[in-house]
Amino acid sequence: MTAWPERPVIYEVNTAVWLGELSRAAGRPVTLAGVPDSAWDDITPTGADAVWLMGVWERSPAGLELANANPELLESFREALPDLRPQDIIGSPYCVRRYVADERFGGPPGLAAARAALAARGARLILDYVPNHVAPDHPWVLSQPEFFIQGDDDDLKADPAGWLLAGGHVLAHGRDPYFPPWPDVVQLNAFSPLVRDATAQTLADIAGQCDGIRCDMAMLMTNDVFARTWGDRGAGPGPRPGEEFWPEVIGKLRTRHPETVLIAEAYWDMEWTLQQQGFAFCYDKRLYDRILERNPSAVRGHLQADLAYQSRLVRFLENHDEPRIADRLPPLLERAAAVAIATLPGATLWHEGQFQGRRVRVPVFLARRPDEQPDEELASWYRDLLATVADHRIRTGAWQLLGVAGWPDNQSCQNMIAWSWTPDDGAGRAARHVVVVNLSEAPAQGQIRLPWPDLPGRGWRLRELLSEQHFARDGAGLADPGLFVALEPGQCYLLQVR
Repeated sequence: MTAWPERPVIYEVNTAVWLGELSRAAGRPVTLAGVPDSAWDDITPTGADAVWLMGVWERSPAGLELANANPELLESFREALPDLRPQDIIGSPYCVRRYVADERFGGPPGLAAARAALAARGARLILDYVPNHVAPDHPWVLSQPEFFIQGDDDDLKADPAGWLLAGGHVLAHGRDPYFPPWPDVVQLNAFSPLVRDATAQTLADIAGQCDGIRCDMAMLMTNDVFARTWGDRGAGPGPRPGEEFWPEVIGKLRTRHPETVLIAEAYWDMEWTLQQQGFAFCYDKRLYDRILERNPSAVRGHLQADLAYQSRLVRFLENHDEPRIADRLPPLLERAAAVAIATLPGATLWHEGQFQGRRVRVPVFLARRPDEQPDEELASWYRDLLATVADHRIRTGAWQLLGVAGWPDNQSCQNMIAWSWTPDDGAGRAARHVVVVNLSEAPAQGQIRLPWPDLPGRGWRLRELLSEQHFARDGAGLADPGLFVALEPGQCYLLQVR
């Protein structure tokens, strides 16, 4: 396997659901060691550089018991899966009992077989790590109670939802500062040197089984956030360390696995902080929110950020925590948004089922999802989009956000966003690319200011790569006043310029 690409394309798969469907189709249990070649091919579409097998670790029986006793959770399960059966509920993959591949999925040998199958297709394997908490029956709860935020009987009586009694110790349930505690997990102490050492060891163990690690809710472990969350609860976390959690932990990991790519699930505008603390990529939740708001001006403002920062963001329209995009945007706007995500700098993340137009977000506690009629035309379009971006090497060279001008009596250009990719040999004959999207529900017209000084004096061919339309333009007009584009709501152009 070669080194990670600068701008990786990641495909997320819900491991339990995927294997369950393969098993039902085969009429027998299918583990990661027995996945047919055609199924591996399906989750490594052309252009994909990595597959995130979400939820491979051993889930907690104690967490499952708590989930089955929670009426609100059970109601959410039935809402997503009306014919819910007891065996469909297998517990949360983020309530980890041990970082060992679940035997139901083939155990460690199955995981090794999965990594080999992906590598044979040129794809890297990404796995999860949950730094903030563990399951209540994790071995550390009994053997290492000092790893956790501790309280006393008074805390347990005053806030029984926030604390639990385990092994003779009152320990805190996991939480973030803005929501109630999570009832199925126990809170680790990010200020503890012992926890930091154990985290580095666990990350190293995981890194030995994959090529990249996605760290759940990574911002919770930063010193400021952790102090704000736990400084006045129970006995507190103890003295604030002089060094941040992630630089210390990642520094130790790098001595053994310098090549492992770390991805942070990040919110609250903490992406830059986590990039500086050692993460290769961080979620770009702001872009996702602004696309769903159908606010092109806000998207354009977001894309004016420093390119070094943008190049280390993960762009997405879906993941297992968010609603299905087909349920949030009309079809035309979804396609325009997908073209945008596929052609921006940084990493891109695609979610299994997104291509087929699935509309139901399945809770991660479940091993089965409802049957939905797949949109085969949409699936073909998505695969063509990823293949086109890869085959034409669109995301190579220099990226630049482009200005779009209107007229005094027509400012619909504000609904239009455009950018270019210029290959490193931009002065030669290699193709350049321009992407134009209308992320609004109104028509848009404008003149796009192209960034190339060599436009005048030559004729230029513009080829729309997704529809195979062709246009001929004179270089003088492209230079001034610019490329005229008119887009209907949700329309987009992916233009090759020669």
